[in-house]
Amino acid sequence: MDERDPPSLLGLTTYLLSQTGKTARSRLAARLAERDLKLWHMAVLSALVDFGPHVQRELASRLGIDRSDMVKIVDDLAVADLVDRARDTTDRRRVTVTPTPAGRAMLAELQGEALVVQKKMLAPLSRSEQTQLSMLLRRVHAHVQEEPGEPQPGR
Repeated sequence: MDERDPPSLLGLTTYLLSQTGKTARSRLAARLAERDLKLWHMAVLSALVDFGPHVQRELASRLGIDRSDMVKIVDDLAVADLVDRARDTTDRRRVTVTPTPAGRAMLAELQGEALVVQKKMLAPLSRSEQTQLSMLLRRVHAHVQEEPGEPQPGR
């Protein structure tokens, strides 16, 4: 047991989720940084591959990314030839973003990196425990997605 964590916090599942999530995010971010990419780049590629081409503004909304941040993310991906952008001929303000074949290939590599991190993070659990954890986290995730947003202090 880690003696840095107060025992009273170790009794809180929310604390354990937060700390474990921070570690997992940090480890994945480090692997993505080796390719000059960030988690948002992976999220955008994932959404485009999973859901198909999106209008940039709708993509920002779907992923909960500020529109100005989305512009930078899409710019980065376009420069790397991982997405194509096209202006709508009827409404020049609308930009549709589509993954390129290189973007699809990169996403497959990034998913492989994520699985390596996941495997290391979940190493203390048996395969059935990993499956159970995944199912339970999906249920909790679905539940919190259904709840109306709560104010987030400090944001």
